Amino acid sequence: MTTPRRGSPVRGSRTGRPIMAVLDQLGRRGTLRILWELRDGRPLTFRALLAAAETNPSLLNTRLKEMRESGWIDHDEGGYRLSDSGRELYAALTPLVRWAGS
Repeated sequence: MTTPRRGSPVRGSRTGRPIMAVLDQLGRRGTLRILWELRDGRPLTFRALLAAAETNPSLLNTRLKEMRESGWIDHDEGGYRLSDSGRELYAALTPLVRWAGS
């Protein structure tokens, strides 16, 4: 599966509208969990993220690659963390988290 891109058709939509690309990516298994685990700003190593997200290495590698390509996460010597864009995305989802009662 390729990383959803603005302007390109995505699962469930042929329009390529940016919102559809974002929703496609957020709907992929593990993506929201990774966002959630990185929400507090402290970096997590691959192993720490693997344990926190309770997933397998292959899926985590795939999602991290997609999220880096989308500009939602950064990686440096300290580990993975949300980028400015990722923090903005998380902030946009916060009302939904509150609405859902979590």
